[in-house]
Amino acid sequence: MPKRSKRYRAAKARAPQEPETLETAIQTLAGFPKAKFDETVELCVRLGIDPKKSDQMVRGAISLPHGIGKTLRVICFAEGPKAGEAKNAGAIEVGSADLAQKIQDGWMDFDVAVATPDMMRHVGRLGKVLGPQGKMPSPKAGTVTMDVGTAVSEFVAGKIEFRVDSGGNIHAPVGKRSFDAVKLEENIKALLDHLVHVRPTAAKGHYMVKATLAATMSPGVPIKL
Repeated sequence: MPKRSKRYRAAKARAPQEPETLETAIQTLAGFPKAKFDETVELCVRLGIDPKKSDQMVRGAISLPHGIGKTLRVICFAEGPKAGEAKNAGAIEVGSADLAQKIQDGWMDFDVAVATPDMMRHVGRLGKVLGPQGKMPSPKAGTVTMDVGTAVSEFVAGKIEFRVDSGGNIHAPVGKRSFDAVKLEENIKALLDHLVHVRPTAAKGHYMVKATLAATMSPGVPIKL
């Protein structure tokens, strides 16, 4: 078991054992000792679904009201006028077969990949590379679209993708520790509301089981749902 820092142990001693209201949880997180960098604040939500069943998959994307405090590096698979739209919108790399080959050769210095539908003939072979990292373009995530200009600009500005993992959990960044409490609360509420909106019709019983808020170097704070 990894040895925890003195700062982490001090925060852990102050972490609540019972779920708190969202407002109180944000205050608790703000009271933890800070790291030497601006930590990312992440929300983890346990869903009452079976991720092994395709009709209970939860996946999507959302533009949070206040972004996530980070400019994402976006690439785009497109040709012709669409390639120009992507470049103008802020894509750091644009291409087709050449870009796919660059990724197959090991280049992964980007956060999000966007593609026009016709480019999936090149992107499809990258599934084993991009899939495990959550970077595979998908219509459900809004990353396979003809409107690449809008998609690229939204992701550059901080639009986030989310996807349930094998344990039924959603992990998503919701801001930075430097954000004030109001911005964090509004971002978190927006994400929680969106998760309710994309609830699979096949999901039965209690949908949101539990949620935890944490910073990069802090223990988690349980939230009342």
